[in-house]
Amino acid sequence: TADIARIKYLSQLYDKRLERCMCTMQTGTQMTKLKGKKKGLVRFFYLDEHKSCIRWRPSRKHDKAKITIDSIHEVCEGKKSEIFQRYADSCFDPNCCFSIYHGDHVESLDLVSTNGDEARTWITGLKYLMAGISDEDSLAKRQRKRDQYPLLCHHGQTFSEADKNGDGNLSLGEVLQLLHKLNVNLPRQKVREMFKKADTDDNQGSLAFEEFCTFYKMMSTRRGLYLIMLSYSNNKEFMDLNDLVRFMENEQKMAGVTREYCLEIVSQFEPCSQNLQNMVLGIDGFTNYMRSPAGDIFKPDHHRVHQDMTQPLCNYFIASSHNTYLTGDQLLSESRVDMYAYVLQAGCRCVEVDCWDGPDGEPIVHHGYTLTSKILFKDVIETVNKYAFTKNQYPVILSIENHCTVPQQKKMAEYLLEVLQDKVDLSTVNMNEFRKLPSPELLKGKVLVKVKPYFFINVLLSIIKQNHFCFTQQWHKIFQHGSHSISWLSVCLKLCVFWLAAYMTSWQVSSLNESIVNQIMALKPAQLVRLNQRQLLRVYPSNYRVDSSNFNPQPFWNAGCHMVALNYQTEGRMLELNRAKFSTNGNCGYLLKPRCMNKGFFNPTLEDPLPGQSKTQLVLKIISGQQLPKPKDSMLGDRGEIIDPFVEVEIIGLPIDCCKQQTRVVDDNGFNPMWEESLVFTLHMTQIALVRFQVWDHDPIGQNFIGQRTIAFVSMMPGYRHVYLEGMEEASIFVHVAVNDITGKVGLSTGLSFALPALLSLKTKAWIFLTASQFTAHFLLNSTLDESMSCFLSRRLTCTPNCIRTSESAPTPAPSAAPVPTPGPAPS
Repeated sequence: TADIARIKYLSQLYDKRLERCMCTMQTGTQMTKLKGKKKGLVRFFYLDEHKSCIRWRPSRKHDKAKITIDSIHEVCEGKKSEIFQRYADSCFDPNCCFSIYHGDHVESLDLVSTNGDEARTWITGLKYLMAGISDEDSLAKRQRKRDQYPLLCHHGQTFSEADKNGDGNLSLGEVLQLLHKLNVNLPRQKVREMFKKADTDDNQGSLAFEEFCTFYKMMSTRRGLYLIMLSYSNNKEFMDLNDLVRFMENEQKMAGVTREYCLEIVSQFEPCSQNLQNMVLGIDGFTNYMRSPAGDIFKPDHHRVHQDMTQPLCNYFIASSHNTYLTGDQLLSESRVDMYAYVLQAGCRCVEVDCWDGPDGEPIVHHGYTLTSKILFKDVIETVNKYAFTKNQYPVILSIENHCTVPQQKKMAEYLLEVLQDKVDLSTVNMNEFRKLPSPELLKGKVLVKVKPYFFINVLLSIIKQNHFCFTQQWHKIFQHGSHSISWLSVCLKLCVFWLAAYMTSWQVSSLNESIVNQIMALKPAQLVRLNQRQLLRVYPSNYRVDSSNFNPQPFWNAGCHMVALNYQTEGRMLELNRAKFSTNGNCGYLLKPRCMNKGFFNPTLEDPLPGQSKTQLVLKIISGQQLPKPKDSMLGDRGEIIDPFVEVEIIGLPIDCCKQQTRVVDDNGFNPMWEESLVFTLHMTQIALVRFQVWDHDPIGQNFIGQRTIAFVSMMPGYRHVYLEGMEEASIFVHVAVNDITGKVGLSTGLSFALPALLSLKTKAWIFLTASQFTAHFLLNSTLDESMSCFLSRRLTCTPNCIRTSESAPTPAPSAAPVPTPGPAPS
């Protein structure tokens, strides 16, 4: 009893402390905000009345100077952030310092309070609020936002802001003004009728907050959902358990639906007590269910890792970043270690580190020969060590671009071993198994280092130059240099062949820029696919993209390229495609390629890339939109005209499948526009297709972008679904999804005859001066169709004395023709 009383007392004490924290934070505190290398700015920080965001003043951003609680990733006490490190010489008390990491790019807000108690108050209060947000499931969060929408509506327009005279009530005129800001265009008479119906208290002619909530729910009743309910309930005002079972099975394509399952739905979503007693689902309950995660278009199973993760690495697409350290363009922008934390937590599994000699023997990371800022290599590795496996345990690849001298290379190696420790220990992996790369499952918790062997090649070339070796067509001339030279030549040749043998194995990783890979795809797409079946290939942006723009990754995915490196700091269409691609396997950074890309012949550019396989028909009925905002760059903001929306649907996949269609324009309605239009698409290969929904505002002089959602075809759920626009929790499109198989024409598969190229007939000198990437590009571009390098790479290179003695003057036996490859079976 004493223990229980003590626990109760401590709990009450803790509650009182939290209450004081909230009160202090809402009252506000004057703190110093650190920014860059400039002097700190003194600002007044406070928690808003709804405990949903931190605000500060004065600020040129005015109402936009805020950080929402649900955007905060972490609150760190002390001087730990990169900004605080720049103020290393300052006399800030560490007990008064703390950092708030927030936003999509994990930016830091670094604050210094006047005393340690104030800092602890904010740290405790923020962590408490973050815990409340993280513990709240998405359904409750979405329902809370729906119930309190007048309080937390578009662009921060709150009930109190709509209350112009501050009397706690909204007049009819104030309601009409708020509806215009919410993009609602209803007839004035209809608004007046609903206003009168919701005005139930003694204060007639105005709506209190609760009354306005009632008014809003009346206004937002969904005609489309109401008609669906009527059609399955035999024109009743509710759906009973049998009606729900039929709806789930017939429309949502769910198998084995039981009455018990439907009973849970009624209990969870029905707000009306009378309907709960009768175990039926009314229009509000049905709306709640359809707007919950259960009614989302994205397959719930795909929020977690569900694919086979035990296959070789070369069987997967790998989420990859280019020049990870940069926050902006390639010439002048800032380099930050925070970017590594951001991309790793965003699901990226391959990050790039450009290493150069730094002062005091410390290697640095920056974009060479530019004005980008510099960060320490050690700080980068420590950040990778901290964030590499916070979201998932699948391996991280460090793509190191090494420009350092040998002493600083040794320093880099020391940091890799000291900081990462067992994360770089591959003693459990069979390194002699050259024909097969290990799997992501086997490499869980490991960091792989990808680096070009500059030092090894330079040493090898210096040995050759020092001994005056001359590679000519007449090998006997070499022996004129004496026995000592012969022994050195033997060593060098063995090292050359060993180096080349390593390049021929699965452990080889080639890095090519987009221009070279585009040339290869234009000339030899099938051979590129065969190469990617054997080894890893990384594609990175062209040097001309100084603005850090991104190329279209889809053509490279079509050819099976594993690591398509994008600039994660540049938001836009290409990064949205990348997010959609990898979200289909729990956003773990590894996505299993279709079986036809991993085995056999496949040419993504053919009109019929999978002969004999059935095609797929996608029928999308675009029914309606909900709470679509005005364009972000609207000149008049909320005061601008009500939008005229239309929906554009685009298929992104194989060239033969790429197309787009759009609905008609609905005039003056961004709140609940109705389209009721069907769009039909035919796809040859759904396994790599993306479906992109875009909402536009039609304008006489053009069109304005409102929002988008891109989803992998394989992640779409059938039936009636909501497509929530990315970054807008309330804005959505209501659609019906139907997928049908279409029998394709069946014919004999045509393939190309491959033969082993006369590899060893090339000059030996060419082998030494070709880097791995040049080597790959050279053979893919210059081999004939019957002498495909991709076929050669699929065979094991054996090093024998005969190989070493073979010269250009010695004719190579004609290779026998390889059997005609057959298309791999279609993925299930």
